[in-house]
Amino acid sequence: MFSFRTTPIGDQLDKALLDGKVGVFCTQACWDAGTESYLFDIFRRRGNLETIFLPGDEAVPGTAHIAFDPEQIQALDAIVVEIQDGGSRYFPFTIDVLRLISALAGMENAPALYIVDHPNPAGRDVEGTLPAGETDIWTPAAAHRHGLTLGELAQMYVSETGAQLSLHVISADVASTPRTLMPWMIPPASDFAGVFTPYFYCGGKLWTDTNVNPGLGTVRPYEMIGAPFIKTEGNPVPVPEGVLARPCSFIPLAGLYEGERCFGWQFILTPGTRYHSLLHTMQLMRYLSERYSQFRIYDSLYGRLADPVMAEYLRGGITFDIVEEHVKGEEQKWIRKAKRFLLYDDQPVRIK
Repeated sequence: MFSFRTTPIGDQLDKALLDGKVGVFCTQACWDAGTESYLFDIFRRRGNLETIFLPGDEAVPGTAHIAFDPEQIQALDAIVVEIQDGGSRYFPFTIDVLRLISALAGMENAPALYIVDHPNPAGRDVEGTLPAGETDIWTPAAAHRHGLTLGELAQMYVSETGAQLSLHVISADVASTPRTLMPWMIPPASDFAGVFTPYFYCGGKLWTDTNVNPGLGTVRPYEMIGAPFIKTEGNPVPVPEGVLARPCSFIPLAGLYEGERCFGWQFILTPGTRYHSLLHTMQLMRYLSERYSQFRIYDSLYGRLADPVMAEYLRGGITFDIVEEHVKGEEQKWIRKAKRFLLYDDQPVRIK
């Protein structure tokens, strides 16, 4: 059963929410600016809050998953989810929600699932291809940057996996926070630093499967790349129109090359630029592969990428124009598919 609700979660009259045992599956993004309280405070005041599922320390990299015990959720009557999705199919908290859906689908008398929806901070722009080949079961059959809200993505995942559960999406339009704060004011995760991060994340996350640091351990994660072996002087990198590449150095405070000086570039979007981070990342990886014998792409990248055409480009087998045309066709295919699951008036669009 699926429903789309147009009143806030606190106004819902379902017996499971009023009297049942409620679990809240959330991140720090579940803070409501209108009431200046967290989602779980609603059920704490009612006296029926059973448990809270949270990630690790919101300020510490490497704690970006929400753990849950199937026995815990089996004992609940309702689970209310509120995270801020990052806009990419491999955003960790989104994957955790899909893991939760998979767990519920395998249970008899599973608790009802409520998703408090948010606008997508990466907007409705689409990047990339649908997964091809083997991926884990929690990777949605969506483009790399999907252009959907979490509620829309969850509806698609339930439909395509045949999960038998009660799914209820609370409209993003009824929450007071999006009308009061910009979506990025409360960081979706510890490595989402600010306004531009969602536009860089789709491609930027792929660097974590290489030996280049994408600015993790700095104040600009995913907006810069660097490594000790890179030489920036006299080596201009490829950049699309509207993007500037500022040569820079940084010393990560955590993660890859912690405490070592890295050299690379900060990528800066000029006003009005719509940035295709995935295709740009492909160009940058090919550029580094051709110039630095030290550069390494790990097998895990090809699993995350899940696209044989882009993989062949990274291996040097085809030219960039072939990749561009392939990605264009896949994006059009995804947009046609995504329209079946839209809950709002605006539509996913390609970056042209």
